[in-house]
Amino acid sequence: MADPLADLSTNGVSIWLDDLSRGRLASGSLARLVARDHVVGVTTNPAIFAAAIGGDDDAYAGQLHDLWARGTCVHEALRDMTTHDVRWACDVLRPACDATGGVDGRVSIEVDPRLAYDTEATIAEARALWWRVDRPNLFIKIPAARQGLPAIAACLAEGISVNVTLIFSLTRYDEVMDAFLDGLERARQAGRDLASIASVASFFVSRVDTEVDARLDKIGTAAAAALRGRAAIANARLAYQRYEQMLASPRWAALAAAGARPQRPLWASTSVKDPAYPDTRYVTDLVAPGVVSTMPEATLRAVADHGQIPADSIRGHYQDARRVLSQLAAAGVGYDDVTATLEQRGLELFDASWRELGDQLGARLRHPCHH
Repeated sequence: MADPLADLSTNGVSIWLDDLSRGRLASGSLARLVARDHVVGVTTNPAIFAAAIGGDDDAYAGQLHDLWARGTCVHEALRDMTTHDVRWACDVLRPACDATGGVDGRVSIEVDPRLAYDTEATIAEARALWWRVDRPNLFIKIPAARQGLPAIAACLAEGISVNVTLIFSLTRYDEVMDAFLDGLERARQAGRDLASIASVASFFVSRVDTEVDARLDKIGTAAAAALRGRAAIANARLAYQRYEQMLASPRWAALAAAGARPQRPLWASTSVKDPAYPDTRYVTDLVAPGVVSTMPEATLRAVADHGQIPADSIRGHYQDARRVLSQLAAAGVGYDDVTATLEQRGLELFDASWRELGDQLGARLRHPCHH
Protein backbone atom coordinates (compact mmCIF):
# COMPACT_ATOMS: atom_id res chain seq x y z
CA MET A 1 0.00 0.00 0.00
CA ALA A 2 1.58 3.30 -1.06
CA ASP A 3 1.78 5.82 1.77
CA PRO A 4 2.97 9.18 0.40
CA LEU A 5 2.74 10.83 3.83
CA ALA A 6 5.08 8.17 5.26
CA ASP A 7 7.44 8.74 2.31
CA LEU A 8 7.39 12.48 2.99
CA SER A 9 8.28 11.89 6.65
CA THR A 10 11.03 9.41 5.72
CA ASN A 11 12.57 11.98 3.36
CA GLY A 12 12.95 14.51 6.15
CA VAL A 13 9.73 16.54 5.88
CA SER A 14 7.73 17.00 9.10
CA ILE A 15 3.99 17.10 8.35
CA TRP A 16 2.03 19.67 10.31
CA LEU A 17 -1.67 20.48 10.06
CA ASP A 18 -2.51 24.09 9.21
CA ASP A 19 -5.81 24.11 11.09
CA LEU A 20 -7.30 23.90 14.56
CA SER A 21 -10.76 24.13 16.07
CA ARG A 22 -12.37 22.93 19.27
CA GLY A 23 -14.63 20.68 17.21
CA ARG A 24 -11.55 19.02 15.73
CA LEU A 25 -10.13 18.52 19.23
CA ALA A 26 -13.35 17.28 20.85
CA SER A 27 -14.18 14.84 18.05
CA GLY A 28 -10.73 13.28 18.18
CA SER A 29 -10.05 14.34 14.57
CA LEU A 30 -6.66 15.84 15.45
CA ALA A 31 -5.68 12.77 17.47
CA ARG A 32 -6.60 10.54 14.52
CA LEU A 33 -4.47 12.61 12.12
CA VAL A 34 -1.56 12.22 14.54
CA ALA A 35 -2.17 8.47 14.91
CA ARG A 36 -2.80 7.62 11.25
CA ASP A 37 -1.54 10.38 8.99
CA HIS A 38 1.95 11.18 10.27
CA VAL A 39 0.89 14.63 11.54
CA VAL A 40 3.47 15.85 14.06
CA GLY A 41 2.54 19.52 14.55
CA VAL A 42 -0.16 22.17 14.22
CA THR A 43 -0.09 25.76 12.99
CA THR A 44 -2.82 28.30 13.62
CA ASN A 45 -3.34 31.91 12.63
CA PRO A 46 -6.00 34.55 13.23
CA ALA A 47 -7.93 33.51 10.10
CA ILE A 48 -8.06 29.88 11.27
CA PHE A 49 -9.43 30.90 14.68
CA ALA A 50 -11.94 33.27 13.08
CA ALA A 51 -13.27 30.38 10.98
CA ALA A 52 -13.32 28.01 13.98
CA ILE A 53 -14.96 30.28 16.55
CA GLY A 54 -17.21 32.04 14.03
CA GLY A 55 -18.38 28.80 12.49
CA ASP A 56 -19.05 26.48 15.43
CA ASP A 57 -21.54 27.75 17.97
CA ASP A 58 -21.84 24.49 19.87
CA ALA A 59 -18.20 23.83 20.62
CA TYR A 60 -17.63 27.27 22.14
CA ALA A 61 -21.11 27.99 23.57
CA GLY A 62 -20.39 26.92 27.15
CA GLN A 63 -17.19 28.92 27.43
CA LEU A 64 -18.81 31.92 25.73
CA HIS A 65 -21.60 31.87 28.29
CA ASP A 66 -19.12 31.78 31.17
CA LEU A 67 -17.08 34.60 29.66
CA TRP A 68 -20.28 36.65 29.32
CA ALA A 69 -21.31 35.85 32.90
CA ARG A 70 -17.91 37.03 34.16
CA GLY A 71 -18.14 40.25 32.13
CA THR A 72 -14.92 39.41 30.26
CA CYS A 73 -13.79 41.97 27.70
CA VAL A 74 -13.54 40.89 24.07
CA HIS A 75 -9.73 40.85 23.89
CA GLU A 76 -9.39 38.66 26.99
CA ALA A 77 -12.24 36.41 25.85
CA LEU A 78 -10.45 35.85 22.54
CA ARG A 79 -7.28 34.91 24.35
CA ASP A 80 -9.10 32.58 26.78
CA MET A 81 -10.72 30.71 23.89
CA THR A 82 -7.68 30.43 21.62
CA THR A 83 -5.18 29.55 24.37
CA HIS A 84 -7.60 26.86 25.63
CA ASP A 85 -7.61 25.21 22.18
CA VAL A 86 -3.85 25.53 21.72
CA ARG A 87 -3.11 24.10 25.18
CA TRP A 88 -5.36 21.11 24.37
CA ALA A 89 -3.62 20.61 21.01
CA CYS A 90 -0.21 20.79 22.75
CA ASP A 91 -1.34 17.93 24.99
CA VAL A 92 -2.52 15.87 21.99
CA LEU A 93 0.89 16.40 20.35
CA ARG A 94 3.00 15.96 23.47
CA PRO A 95 3.93 12.33 22.62
CA ALA A 96 5.28 13.47 19.23
CA CYS A 97 7.27 16.16 21.05
CA ASP A 98 8.73 13.65 23.50
CA ALA A 99 9.47 11.09 20.76
CA THR A 100 11.45 13.63 18.70
CA GLY A 101 13.24 15.26 21.61
CA GLY A 102 11.22 18.46 21.17
CA VAL A 103 11.83 18.89 17.45
CA ASP A 104 8.24 18.15 16.45
CA GLY A 105 4.96 17.94 18.34
CA ARG A 106 4.72 21.71 18.23
CA VAL A 107 1.60 23.90 18.19
CA SER A 108 1.76 27.56 17.16
CA ILE A 109 -0.28 30.50 18.42
CA GLU A 110 0.11 33.96 16.90
CA VAL A 111 0.61 37.24 18.72
CA ASP A 112 -2.17 39.78 18.15
CA PRO A 113 -1.55 40.84 14.51
CA ARG A 114 -2.37 44.46 15.40
CA LEU A 115 0.95 44.57 17.28
CA ALA A 116 3.13 43.59 14.29
CA TYR A 117 4.68 47.07 14.02
CA ASP A 118 5.26 47.48 17.77
CA THR A 119 8.33 45.63 19.05
CA GLU A 120 7.73 46.14 22.78
CA ALA A 121 4.05 45.18 22.66
CA THR A 122 4.89 42.05 20.62
CA ILE A 123 7.41 40.91 23.25
CA ALA A 124 4.90 41.54 26.06
CA GLU A 125 2.17 39.62 24.22
CA ALA A 126 4.54 36.72 23.47
CA ARG A 127 5.45 36.45 27.16
CA ALA A 128 1.77 36.53 28.14
CA LEU A 129 0.84 33.77 25.68
CA TRP A 130 3.83 31.65 26.70
CA TRP A 131 2.78 31.93 30.33
CA ARG A 132 -0.91 31.36 29.60
CA VAL A 133 -0.61 28.23 27.47
CA ASP A 134 2.22 26.96 29.69
CA ARG A 135 3.32 24.01 27.54
CA PRO A 136 6.91 23.24 26.51
CA ASN A 137 5.83 22.29 22.97
CA LEU A 138 4.29 25.68 22.20
CA PHE A 139 5.51 28.05 19.49
CA ILE A 140 4.72 31.75 19.67
CA LYS A 141 4.15 33.01 16.14
CA ILE A 142 5.64 36.43 15.41
CA PRO A 143 5.38 38.06 11.96
CA ALA A 144 8.68 38.85 10.23
CA ALA A 145 7.81 42.51 9.74
CA ARG A 146 10.91 44.63 10.32
CA GLN A 147 9.63 45.68 13.76
CA GLY A 148 9.13 42.02 14.66
CA LEU A 149 12.79 41.07 14.22
CA PRO A 150 14.05 42.51 17.55
CA ALA A 151 11.04 40.90 19.27
CA ILE A 152 11.97 37.51 17.79
CA ALA A 153 15.54 37.79 19.08
CA ALA A 154 14.36 39.00 22.51
CA CYS A 155 11.86 36.13 22.93
CA LEU A 156 14.40 33.47 21.95
CA ALA A 157 16.91 35.07 24.34
CA GLU A 158 14.36 34.55 27.15
CA GLY A 159 13.84 30.90 26.22
CA ILE A 160 10.51 31.37 24.40
CA SER A 161 10.25 29.14 21.30
CA VAL A 162 9.24 31.09 18.19
CA ASN A 163 7.61 30.41 14.82
CA VAL A 164 8.58 33.37 12.63
CA THR A 165 5.74 33.85 10.15
CA LEU A 166 4.86 35.74 6.96
CA ILE A 167 8.31 35.47 5.34
CA PHE A 168 8.20 36.12 1.60
CA SER A 169 11.58 37.52 0.59
CA LEU A 170 15.07 36.05 0.72
CA THR A 171 16.44 39.28 2.21
CA ARG A 172 13.90 39.16 5.02
CA TYR A 173 14.70 35.49 5.57
CA ASP A 174 18.39 36.38 6.01
CA GLU A 175 17.32 38.95 8.64
CA VAL A 176 15.15 36.31 10.36
CA MET A 177 18.06 33.86 10.58
CA ASP A 178 20.22 36.67 11.94
CA ALA A 179 17.60 37.42 14.63
CA PHE A 180 17.49 33.70 15.47
CA LEU A 181 21.27 33.47 15.88
CA ASP A 182 21.31 36.71 17.89
CA GLY A 183 18.57 35.43 20.22
CA LEU A 184 20.36 32.13 20.83
CA GLU A 185 23.69 33.87 21.44
CA ARG A 186 21.98 36.00 24.09
CA ALA A 187 20.32 32.92 25.59
CA ARG A 188 23.73 31.24 25.80
CA GLN A 189 25.20 34.31 27.55
CA ALA A 190 22.33 34.14 30.04
CA GLY A 191 23.18 30.50 30.75
CA ARG A 192 19.98 29.02 29.27
CA ASP A 193 19.69 25.46 28.00
CA LEU A 194 19.83 26.02 24.23
CA ALA A 195 18.46 22.55 23.45
CA SER A 196 15.12 23.58 24.98
CA ILE A 197 14.68 26.59 22.66
CA ALA A 198 13.12 25.79 19.29
CA SER A 199 12.26 27.84 16.22
CA VAL A 200 10.93 27.53 12.69
CA ALA A 201 10.87 30.13 9.92
CA SER A 202 7.58 30.08 7.99
CA PHE A 203 8.33 30.85 4.37
CA PHE A 204 5.14 31.42 2.36
CA VAL A 205 4.77 29.63 -0.95
CA SER A 206 1.53 29.69 -2.99
CA ARG A 207 0.75 33.35 -2.31
CA VAL A 208 3.93 34.27 -4.20
CA ASP A 209 2.64 32.55 -7.35
CA THR A 210 -0.79 34.15 -6.95
CA GLU A 211 0.74 37.63 -6.89
CA VAL A 212 3.42 37.03 -9.54
CA ASP A 213 1.01 35.23 -11.92
CA ALA A 214 -1.41 38.17 -11.75
CA ARG A 215 1.42 40.51 -12.73
CA LEU A 216 2.57 38.18 -15.54
CA ASP A 217 -0.99 38.02 -16.89
CA LYS A 218 -1.06 41.82 -16.99
CA ILE A 219 2.21 41.90 -18.95
CA GLY A 220 0.58 39.49 -21.38
CA THR A 221 3.56 38.39 -23.47
CA ALA A 222 4.41 34.78 -24.37
CA ALA A 223 7.61 35.07 -22.30
CA ALA A 224 5.56 36.20 -19.30
CA ALA A 225 3.04 33.37 -19.76
CA ALA A 226 5.90 30.83 -19.79
CA LEU A 227 6.90 31.97 -16.28
CA ARG A 228 3.50 31.41 -14.66
CA GLY A 229 3.61 29.20 -11.58
CA ARG A 230 7.40 29.16 -11.34
CA ALA A 231 8.17 31.96 -8.88
CA ALA A 232 7.02 30.46 -5.58
CA ILE A 233 8.91 27.18 -5.75
CA ALA A 234 12.06 28.88 -7.06
CA ASN A 235 11.89 31.40 -4.21
CA ALA A 236 11.43 28.68 -1.56
CA ARG A 237 14.24 26.56 -2.98
CA LEU A 238 16.61 29.51 -2.77
CA ALA A 239 15.50 30.02 0.83
CA TYR A 240 16.60 26.46 1.58
CA GLN A 241 19.97 27.25 0.02
CA ARG A 242 20.28 30.21 2.43
CA TYR A 243 19.38 27.86 5.28
CA GLU A 244 22.20 25.50 4.23
CA GLN A 245 24.59 28.46 4.15
CA MET A 246 23.53 29.42 7.69
CA LEU A 247 24.16 25.83 8.90
CA ALA A 248 27.67 26.02 7.39
CA SER A 249 28.52 29.30 9.18
CA PRO A 250 30.97 29.57 12.11
CA ARG A 251 28.30 31.43 14.07
CA TRP A 252 25.97 28.44 13.85
CA ALA A 253 28.78 25.95 14.58
CA ALA A 254 29.48 27.71 17.91
CA LEU A 255 25.80 27.58 18.89
CA ALA A 256 25.37 23.96 17.76
CA ALA A 257 28.38 23.02 19.92
CA ALA A 258 26.53 24.62 22.86
CA GLY A 259 23.48 22.39 22.21
CA ALA A 260 21.39 24.63 19.94
CA ARG A 261 19.01 23.23 17.34
CA PRO A 262 18.59 24.79 13.90
CA GLN A 263 15.67 27.02 13.01
CA ARG A 264 13.99 24.81 10.42
CA PRO A 265 12.40 26.24 7.28
CA LEU A 266 8.64 25.71 7.32
CA TRP A 267 6.68 25.81 4.06
CA ALA A 268 3.45 27.69 4.68
CA SER A 269 0.62 28.54 2.28
CA THR A 270 0.90 25.11 0.63
CA SER A 271 -2.65 24.88 -0.73
CA VAL A 272 -2.91 25.47 -4.47
CA LYS A 273 -4.92 28.59 -5.36
CA ASP A 274 -4.87 28.10 -9.16
CA PRO A 275 -6.85 25.02 -10.31
CA ALA A 276 -4.56 24.77 -13.36
CA TYR A 277 -1.76 23.52 -11.08
CA PRO A 278 -1.46 20.05 -9.52
CA ASP A 279 -2.96 20.21 -6.02
CA THR A 280 0.12 18.70 -4.35
CA ARG A 281 2.86 20.73 -6.05
CA TYR A 282 3.75 23.03 -3.12
CA VAL A 283 4.41 19.92 -1.03
CA THR A 284 6.05 17.52 -3.48
CA ASP A 285 8.29 20.16 -5.11
CA LEU A 286 9.74 21.22 -1.76
CA VAL A 287 11.11 18.00 -0.26
CA ALA A 288 14.48 18.15 1.53
CA PRO A 289 15.86 17.06 4.89
CA GLY A 290 14.95 19.07 7.95
CA VAL A 291 11.95 21.04 6.70
CA VAL A 292 8.36 21.34 7.89
CA SER A 293 5.39 21.38 5.52
CA THR A 294 2.20 22.68 7.09
CA MET A 295 -0.96 21.84 5.15
CA PRO A 296 -4.68 22.42 5.41
CA GLU A 297 -6.47 19.08 5.62
CA ALA A 298 -7.60 19.16 1.95
CA THR A 299 -3.96 19.42 0.81
CA LEU A 300 -2.91 16.69 3.25
CA ARG A 301 -5.62 14.39 1.84
CA ALA A 302 -4.56 15.17 -1.74
CA VAL A 303 -0.94 14.28 -0.93
CA ALA A 304 -2.03 11.10 0.85
CA ASP A 305 -4.19 10.14 -2.14
CA HIS A 306 -1.91 10.81 -5.11
CA GLY A 307 1.28 12.61 -4.01
CA GLN A 308 4.44 11.44 -5.80
CA ILE A 309 7.16 12.02 -3.22
CA PRO A 310 10.71 12.52 -4.56
CA ALA A 311 13.77 11.83 -2.41
CA ASP A 312 14.78 15.50 -2.70
CA SER A 313 13.21 18.18 -4.88
CA ILE A 314 15.18 21.21 -3.63
CA ARG A 315 18.93 20.61 -3.70
CA GLY A 316 20.20 20.39 -7.25
CA HIS A 317 17.62 22.97 -8.40
CA TYR A 318 19.34 26.15 -7.20
CA GLN A 319 20.69 27.21 -10.59
CA ASP A 320 17.30 26.81 -12.23
CA ALA A 321 15.65 28.71 -9.35
CA ARG A 322 18.03 31.63 -9.76
CA ARG A 323 17.35 31.63 -13.49
CA VAL A 324 13.58 31.86 -12.86
CA LEU A 325 14.03 34.93 -10.63
CA SER A 326 16.28 36.56 -13.26
CA GLN A 327 13.73 35.86 -16.00
CA LEU A 328 10.96 37.35 -13.87
CA ALA A 329 13.01 40.51 -13.36
CA ALA A 330 13.69 40.68 -17.12
CA ALA A 331 9.96 40.27 -17.81
CA GLY A 332 9.25 43.29 -15.61
CA VAL A 333 8.12 41.65 -12.36
CA GLY A 334 9.78 43.48 -9.44
CA TYR A 335 10.75 40.94 -6.80
CA ASP A 336 11.12 43.44 -3.95
CA ASP A 337 7.77 45.00 -4.74
CA VAL A 338 6.05 41.59 -4.89
CA THR A 339 7.43 40.47 -1.53
CA ALA A 340 6.79 43.81 0.22
CA THR A 341 3.20 43.80 -1.09
CA LEU A 342 2.67 40.24 0.15
CA GLU A 343 4.08 40.95 3.60
CA GLN A 344 1.87 44.00 4.05
CA ARG A 345 -1.20 42.22 2.71
CA GLY A 346 -0.52 39.18 4.90
CA LEU A 347 -0.50 41.36 8.01
CA GLU A 348 -3.64 43.20 6.87
CA LEU A 349 -5.50 39.92 6.25
CA PHE A 350 -4.69 38.55 9.71
CA ASP A 351 -5.51 41.91 11.27
CA ALA A 352 -8.91 41.95 9.50
CA SER A 353 -9.66 38.35 10.59
CA TRP A 354 -8.79 39.19 14.20
CA ARG A 355 -10.94 42.34 14.22
CA GLU A 356 -13.85 40.52 12.59
CA LEU A 357 -13.62 37.76 15.19
CA GLY A 358 -13.50 40.42 17.92
CA ASP A 359 -16.63 42.06 16.51
CA GLN A 360 -18.47 38.72 16.37
CA LEU A 361 -17.45 37.89 19.92
CA GLY A 362 -18.34 41.38 21.11
CA ALA A 363 -21.89 40.96 19.80
CA ARG A 364 -22.26 37.57 21.47
CA LEU A 365 -20.78 38.65 24.78
CA ARG A 366 -23.30 41.51 24.89
CA HIS A 367 -26.27 39.46 23.64
CA PRO A 368 -26.08 35.87 24.91
CA CYS A 369 -29.63 35.29 23.57
CA HIS A 370 -29.17 31.56 22.97
CA HIS A 371 -28.89 30.90 26.71
